[in-house]
Amino acid sequence: MQLNRRNFTGGLTALAFSGFAQHSSLARTGAAMSHKGYGALQVDPYGLLDLPEGFSYRVISEFRGAMSDGNRVPDRADGMGCFAMPDGKIALVRNHELKANHFDDGPFGNVPSTLATYDHSQDGKPLVGGTTTLLLDGQSLVVEREHLSLVGTIRNCAGGTTPWGSWLTCEEDMTRAGDGVKRDHGWIFEVPAAHEGLVDPVPLKAMGRFNHEAAAVDPATGIVYLTEDRNDSLFYRFIPNVAGKLAEGGKLQALSFADETRDNDSRNWGNVTFKPGAWQFVRWIDVKDVESPNDDLRERGASDGAVKFARGEGIIYGDGELYFCCTSGGSAKEGQIMRYRPSRFEGEAGEATAPALLQLFMESTDRRQYSYGDNITIAPNGHLIVCEDQYSATVDNHLRGITPRGEAYALARIRVQTEPAGACFSPDGQTMFVNLYSPTKTLAISGPWGKAI
Repeated sequence: MQLNRRNFTGGLTALAFSGFAQHSSLARTGAAMSHKGYGALQVDPYGLLDLPEGFSYRVISEFRGAMSDGNRVPDRADGMGCFAMPDGKIALVRNHELKANHFDDGPFGNVPSTLATYDHSQDGKPLVGGTTTLLLDGQSLVVEREHLSLVGTIRNCAGGTTPWGSWLTCEEDMTRAGDGVKRDHGWIFEVPAAHEGLVDPVPLKAMGRFNHEAAAVDPATGIVYLTEDRNDSLFYRFIPNVAGKLAEGGKLQALSFADETRDNDSRNWGNVTFKPGAWQFVRWIDVKDVESPNDDLRERGASDGAVKFARGEGIIYGDGELYFCCTSGGSAKEGQIMRYRPSRFEGEAGEATAPALLQLFMESTDRRQYSYGDNITIAPNGHLIVCEDQYSATVDNHLRGITPRGEAYALARIRVQTEPAGACFSPDGQTMFVNLYSPTKTLAISGPWGKAI
């Protein structure tokens, strides 16, 4: 399939992403400015999800529900991608962030399984982290099939869709062989959305072994951008040897400021070294020994000048640029959103026509407006939608909308003690799918998503 943005977004028009490309340079303050959004949230009589007037939700899948393959819906639903399928169908590929000891929360329950998986625990049980795939009718949103599509991995946190119709599921885990499991973990695996059974689990080792979070593909180049969930994480890119064929290897690099004299810390913990709204020229440096048996990839990269980020998490490709969340970044440690604009090249020699740029798009100073952004997507009206992931004595997570001016507003409030995750839109832009992490519930939310506000 040709790499282009229309394929990547599953059919959404350029208008759906135009807002940020045209106006995001207006971001101008360190605080998450307030915006009225779609209006006041209405109290959900079922005590699950408060939404603005004109919006509604339905639960399409939940923990321990029976799946088509005889297994049950696993718990801890996290990142998720949506795909346009033939005959007007929709596929959702959903991560399950299950650890090696979460067998009872997995797809098999207490029933032993002999499935061939990527890895097993030392006592012979298959690891239950992985993905499930749902096939829906595109009009009624009725689930026609639901099955286990990857198993044997650990803590499949987030990931990203590809232009060629697959989901990159990322392990946020660095367990070594012998530490209760038989194989090393910390990899990315690819799950084709159209596959009807378990995929053959092949770790994409050239994409690096680290505490993976999310991935986004630039459809113009096939380059994959990767985030890392660590307090001193790096921002990576993977340049494949063959676009669209990640298993054939490639080169892993980390982002660095072009000005080698400036502080390579973007977190603004203590001294504020990266001003909100400011742009910086950036470059990419090669990362060696990417299979990182000592879990020191980020440390070696930082020593070579790579920029440090505060828990890189969700990432989304918009119209020629990317946005990614740094969950605990900023002087208040409430979260940042970075904006990256890649350079463009021409000719076989690869001469740059424009430098690559990084902007601190938004930094929150008030948790009541924005706190601990995690998974991220773009709505049809051009606004970012961010899943909050803050945990305190009383969990009060929201779906936050972010305007092209960097203004935050409450799009939804989760009334149960969990986080929203995996927000993504149907190909026609009329439905947003989102997971409630635990106990797993996958929701379909309808409303005036294209409305300019």
